[in-house]
Amino acid sequence: MQEKHLEKIKNGKGFIAALDQSGGSTPKALAAYGVSENDFANEEEMFDLVHQMRTRIITSPAFDSEHILGAILFEQTMDREIEGKYTADYLAEEKGIVPFLKVDKGLADVANGVQKMKPINDLEETLNRANERHIFGTKMRSVIKEANAQGIEEVADQQFQIGKQILAAGLVPIIEPEVDIHSSDKEQSEEILKDELLKQLSQLNEDQNVMLKLSIPTAANAYKELIDHPRVLRVVALSGGYSREEANEKLKENDGLIASFSRALSADLHVDQSDEEFNAALKEAVDSIYDASVNKN
Repeated sequence: MQEKHLEKIKNGKGFIAALDQSGGSTPKALAAYGVSENDFANEEEMFDLVHQMRTRIITSPAFDSEHILGAILFEQTMDREIEGKYTADYLAEEKGIVPFLKVDKGLADVANGVQKMKPINDLEETLNRANERHIFGTKMRSVIKEANAQGIEEVADQQFQIGKQILAAGLVPIIEPEVDIHSSDKEQSEEILKDELLKQLSQLNEDQNVMLKLSIPTAANAYKELIDHPRVLRVVALSGGYSREEANEKLKENDGLIASFSRALSADLHVDQSDEEFNAALKEAVDSIYDASVNKN
């Protein structure tokens, strides 16, 4: 199955859906879906509701392998079931979609213009469970807020250090050093980041392949060298707070870059929609994101 997943991720047409909002971002995701904090009494009920939302997305006929290559899951989603199967098995077996897992524990405070990841103290145990649950790869996010060379180097070092542990466990890491789209020196940050990523990639062995998840660059095709790198399976883009329309337009300007959108995918979905309305709204989002990922200007 892993070889089949690898082929799909490396050469398939489509995009990766990000369904991995966790802890702090879950109430926001539910609120956007029309579920307020008054609708749940505790964290357990909150996670039950968000799993219902994700189940509705994943089981929708609009969520299909013709358009979607993979889906990134939150840890609790991995441990829950959809129609009697663990979520990753449902995705792979029923939908033909490759499952990924978010493994980071959130962001540390800003230092040197960046937010590195908080320590992932249970990484080994999480990776063991990910293998048991038939997960293909992982995702972990840092944030770059300003063009601070030392901070950006530290982000890249941390990402690849943990990435190598993930590779050693037989999983494919998605390295995600997000550049804040509101940064006043975003383009300069992207230039520094590209150099640091190339430096890290040059230190990987021939059997160590990663994916990159990056903000859509200010300068079109700025990441072409990364997209073409032999150690990079795929470069995917986050929407980063852009509207779906704006994210899609910017994405189209970048050859070989595909989407891995979260908010931009689910923005028009609402708990009160009928199944027909929900599926139509999701289909419109999926079709437009697929088009921006595959058909370039």
